[in-house]
Amino acid sequence: MNEYVERKVTFTWSEPRSSYDVVIVGGGGHGLATAYYLATRHGITNVAVLERGYIGGGNSGRNTTVIRSNYGIPEAVRFYQRSVELYEGLEEETDRFLMHDKKGLLWLAHTEMGARAERARAEVNTAFGAKTEYVEPAQIKEICPQIDLTGNGKWPVVGASYHSGGATARHDRVVWALAEGAMNRGVHVHQRTTVTGLVKDGERVVGVATDRGTIGAGTVLSATGGWVTRLAEMAGLRLPIRSHPLQAFVTNHYELQFPSLLSSGDLLFYVSQTARGEMLMGAELDPQPSYSTRAGHPFIQSCAQRAITLLPFLRDLRVLRQWTGICDMSPDYSPIMGTTGVDGFLVTTGWGTWGFKAIPAGGEQMAELIATDETPELIAPFSLDRFARDRTLADRGSSGTH
Repeated sequence: MNEYVERKVTFTWSEPRSSYDVVIVGGGGHGLATAYYLATRHGITNVAVLERGYIGGGNSGRNTTVIRSNYGIPEAVRFYQRSVELYEGLEEETDRFLMHDKKGLLWLAHTEMGARAERARAEVNTAFGAKTEYVEPAQIKEICPQIDLTGNGKWPVVGASYHSGGATARHDRVVWALAEGAMNRGVHVHQRTTVTGLVKDGERVVGVATDRGTIGAGTVLSATGGWVTRLAEMAGLRLPIRSHPLQAFVTNHYELQFPSLLSSGDLLFYVSQTARGEMLMGAELDPQPSYSTRAGHPFIQSCAQRAITLLPFLRDLRVLRQWTGICDMSPDYSPIMGTTGVDGFLVTTGWGTWGFKAIPAGGEQMAELIATDETPELIAPFSLDRFARDRTLADRGSSGTH
């Protein structure tokens, strides 16, 4: 036990029932958030969350914990700003210390074209509720004193958008708080329970087959990360999703305070400092789609070289550990939420590199859809049928990694 282990959290485990009003497949942040908001906002507690491993052991435990809403299109800004706001109040609501820390996010520009893009980002963000301003190099140096504005003579920093709402939170504590809050209100969470098939009555999904038996359901929600296409195939549905590995690593502790989150869209890397003082870094997706969670030295070498270009002090640190998550990428780099055209089967997917930051808003909105059978206005643009309707939400430049 140490100061980073929450000693107050208590879980209540139950045996599976034969049926539930709602079955959620996936015990990560999005699945647990949906269950939490179903219970707390709508009083729906006859709910089961099925997790093949342990809660938070998938992508929720393999991310880099950045929270932000500085996206490039209005629909995304509004959605993620709602998530930022929910995160700000989640500690008080759950009475759990989530280590939420507002730091601000610098999104760097290295060319005149990049500077124009960041000025435009700041305008769009401001118009739709996300506090973002364009800052010049002198202001960047004040915000982040450790930065080398010359970029080692190769990638000079000419400006940046500064998103003051950028923050981080401890991923496992978020998962624990949502799980505990849902379970305390009667929701069942079943770990080590693998879904092996979907049960259908005609064209409607009416339950799931698991390695622990069949469970009936009024509604089945797929909140899996990395395996959503396989689950959708069981419903006779083909999703426009490709899954790619995404690697990250942390260094040993850095004694000085690194004050902000920092990202470069041109160099395709991002960096922040954890609560323990470790410097956390990530870069672009692995180009080959797969479900592999193996990590390798070529990634560390490539990412570290780019990071050192802007933050020279990093060359004196050592790599402590490395990990890989699986990113479900949609064609337009935006999530897919809502109905699927298959009665009784819903999805929340396509979270790519931005799933952690969307946990509260994604759960809240999917819970409202399940409870009311009406798609909330905030997530309506992210419906699956947008591709058939030619209403895509292209926002690749806001992913931070491509």
